[in-house]
Amino acid sequence: MPAHTTNDTPRDEGGAAPAEAVAPLLRGLAVLRRLTEADGGTLSLSGLEKATGLARSTVDRVTATLARMGYVRLDGRDVTLAPRLTELGNAYLAALRLPALLSARADALADELDESVSLAVGDRDGIRFIHQATRRRAMSLSFRIGDLLPAERTAPGPLFATEWTDADWRRWHDRRAADPRDRTFPAVPPREHTAPGEDFEDRTARAAADGWALDDQLIEPGLVAVSVPVRDPGSGRVACVASVVSHTSRHTAGDLRTALLPRLRTAVAAMEDDLRTAPPAEPGAPPAGLAVWTGASKQELGREFVESLARGLTVLTAFGEGRAAPTLTELAKATGLARATVRRALITFEHAGLVAPAPGRAFTLTPRVLSLGFPPLSRTSLPEIAQPHLTALADRVQEPASLAVLADSGEEIQYTARASTSRVLSAHVTVGARRPAYATAPGRVLLAGRPGGALAEVRAQGHALVDEELEAGLRSLAVPVRDRTGRVVAAVNVTTHAARRSAASCVADVLPELRRTADLVEADLRVAGRFRTVPAT
Repeated sequence: MPAHTTNDTPRDEGGAAPAEAVAPLLRGLAVLRRLTEADGGTLSLSGLEKATGLARSTVDRVTATLARMGYVRLDGRDVTLAPRLTELGNAYLAALRLPALLSARADALADELDESVSLAVGDRDGIRFIHQATRRRAMSLSFRIGDLLPAERTAPGPLFATEWTDADWRRWHDRRAADPRDRTFPAVPPREHTAPGEDFEDRTARAAADGWALDDQLIEPGLVAVSVPVRDPGSGRVACVASVVSHTSRHTAGDLRTALLPRLRTAVAAMEDDLRTAPPAEPGAPPAGLAVWTGASKQELGREFVESLARGLTVLTAFGEGRAAPTLTELAKATGLARATVRRALITFEHAGLVAPAPGRAFTLTPRVLSLGFPPLSRTSLPEIAQPHLTALADRVQEPASLAVLADSGEEIQYTARASTSRVLSAHVTVGARRPAYATAPGRVLLAGRPGGALAEVRAQGHALVDEELEAGLRSLAVPVRDRTGRVVAAVNVTTHAARRSAASCVADVLPELRRTADLVEADLRVAGRFRTVPAT
């Protein structure tokens, strides 16, 4: 990292950028990384100015562009990562294919053992998680998809290091000397002991001989893990590493080896069979109309929209399943951008460590793409996704709005998010409150969405209106929220007083706004839930 930065040089990039790199794109990446590292994925505009070393005017233009793309939300002077940003990490995970092919095996193993199971890939001299199947306990795993850990403090690390070159080992030694306490790895606590007595090379040699590796409280006291490599059937190299993670209150490191390692090995063998028999990936539809959209946004917003930043980031979304290693020409065709634009974006991303050259003049995404917002957003719940949309809905219709899910009993709804208005008289909904499902508009929408559910009329019309049935004077209108599979998982609801709006007015004026809100929530949910299950509460 340079000792001094100008107001146009983001602090993220430690070396001189190539002459053809896109400077606004580097600035945008710096902003996204600082937000990723921030608590809750939120920083003030002045905080971003300080963290990135960029001029305030530059920060304003970058965040305005990212907001236009749906990658961040602007709330007064605060900037917050938005769920749609996960489409960048999704592009890497889709191109990798491993989560899609192996996550079901990892989840099944976690259920069988009642322990957390993870899949990780190597990221230079670290490891990065690509799937987590965690157990809900008071003492549970807090790592997220996309989190980066130093290789030497993990069980997967020695397994990846068995394939390191001399240059890789030199880079590891240099990093250890420059950062002895692991300050550059925010996902792990700093080292308590910084003295060189590192046995990582010995652990790597043992892992090469044994075919598995152990983490006996290397990250923090109490945390233990055992790992086995999942090998690519074509090359025989380590494709990813599967780990079982526990706590010493449940298992000692020795227990993991004797009791859990055999079952982990059986699961890994099945994973390798899945990789061997998987059919070739079929390319999905490429992102459409990106060049037109960025041009139109520039026309509308003028100087506040940084077109080169937006176009550069759209190049990342052109990767995916069936397009794991596209050429420059293929990327230009997929995005509708000029070859020169795509070429400069690729030069920029290669400098930033997000893209690597591949055989045949092709390019691949690196695990570092997950550093662009994925870790904090990988824990986003449905209420968190819905909240900003509920707030906007309540502002537009000037009535309170809420999100509800069906309780486990199937007979009640539970409110999980709400947005109020400044009216003197309005329906009061408390987050966590429960109501009889059949007597409420969101309850009827949710009941109608169940397989074999009743309420055919509600299902056919796509909304429910409850008129003074639960309480005199209270009218309630709700529409369903569906996940990626089309399953109804929640309901968006607006309540009003009968004196303010007639039933006909609710349907004519409020229903279109409700449906618009549900569409926005569903769009975010589709992106956020592509490679994980989004918690409903």
